[in-house]
Amino acid sequence: MRNKILAILKKEGEYVSGQTISEQLGISRAAVWKHIKKLRNDGYEIASVTNRGYRLINHDSVTPDAVSDGLKTEFIGKNIFYFDKTDSTNDRAKAEHDAPDGSLFIAETQNGGKGRRGRAWTSPRGEGIFMSLLLKPDIPPDEISQITLIAGLAVCRAVGNDAIIKWPNDVVINSKKICGILTELAAEDDMISYVVCGIGINVNTEKFDAELAERATSLLIETGKKHKRAEIVQSVLTEFEALYKEFLKNRLDNILPEYEKMCVTIGREVNVVYRNKSINGMAAGIASDGSLIVDTPEGRITVSSGEVSVRGMYGYI
Repeated sequence: MRNKILAILKKEGEYVSGQTISEQLGISRAAVWKHIKKLRNDGYEIASVTNRGYRLINHDSVTPDAVSDGLKTEFIGKNIFYFDKTDSTNDRAKAEHDAPDGSLFIAETQNGGKGRRGRAWTSPRGEGIFMSLLLKPDIPPDEISQITLIAGLAVCRAVGNDAIIKWPNDVVINSKKICGILTELAAEDDMISYVVCGIGINVNTEKFDAELAERATSLLIETGKKHKRAEIVQSVLTEFEALYKEFLKNRLDNILPEYEKMCVTIGREVNVVYRNKSINGMAAGIASDGSLIVDTPEGRITVSSGEVSVRGMYGYI
C-alpha cells in the first residue's frame, strides 16, 4: 500500500489530499496517515498542509522500495535486506549468508562500519551509501580479491565525474577518496561458502572534519549538487552485475584493459608493505590475477595483499 501511495505522490508532484488518496486506494484517511508516517520514517520527506494534503518533497531513500523501483538486474540486488541502523552491512550479510546469491544488504547508517585492516568507516545518516553484496561464486578462494577490483570499476562507471581507482579498494575523485570497498569470505576445504563485498560511497556529505577533509570527498562536494542515493545504488548494481558475470566466465581477461586505464596507481611511485618490510617502487601494471606489479630496486614483484600507498594520493597513508 505504501508503494501505491508513493506512486500517487510521485505522479502528481503537487499536493494531493488525503481524501483523494483514500478514494483512489479504497482505504480510510486514517490508514493513509499511518502509511505517510511510515514513509517518513523510511526517509521520505513529505510535507502536509491543512486543506491541501500531502506533497513529496524529497525521496532520497535507500529503502527496498526505492532501490528496486526500476532496477533491471537479473539477480544482483533482487533480494534486499534493509536496515535503518545496523552495526555493519558486511556483518549483517555474514549473519544471513543463507540468503540468495546476489542479495543486497543496505543501511541508512552504521555504527560499526569498517574498512581494510579494521579501520573505522564513517556512516552519517542520509548522506552516503552503505551496502554489501552476498555472493556465492564457484571460484577458488585465492581469486576472491579480484571481486574487489570489479567492484571498484563498477563504482567508477556508476558515479562518473572522472572517478578513478586507487588499487586495490579505493575510488577517488580529484585525489580524494570517495568510496571504499571491503571484501570478505568464508571458505572450507579450499571451497568458497560465500563472499561479502562491502561498498561505502560518500554521496551527499557537505563537509568532513579536519582530519578527513584532506583525503576524503563526496559527490556533493565535487559536483555542487545533491544526488539521489537509490539511483546511484541501482547504477552500481547494474554495472557490478555486468562485470561480475563477465568475471565468472573469463575472470579478468576482458576487464583488465579498462581497469588499468582507470587505475591511478599505475605509473606512480608507490610504497608497499611487502613481506613485513616497506619497499618503494614504481607501479607497472595489474597482473592477470589482479595483483599489482611493482618495479623495485630489488626487482619486479607482484603484490596481492598488504598495504599500498601512492605518492601524491592523499599522502602516504
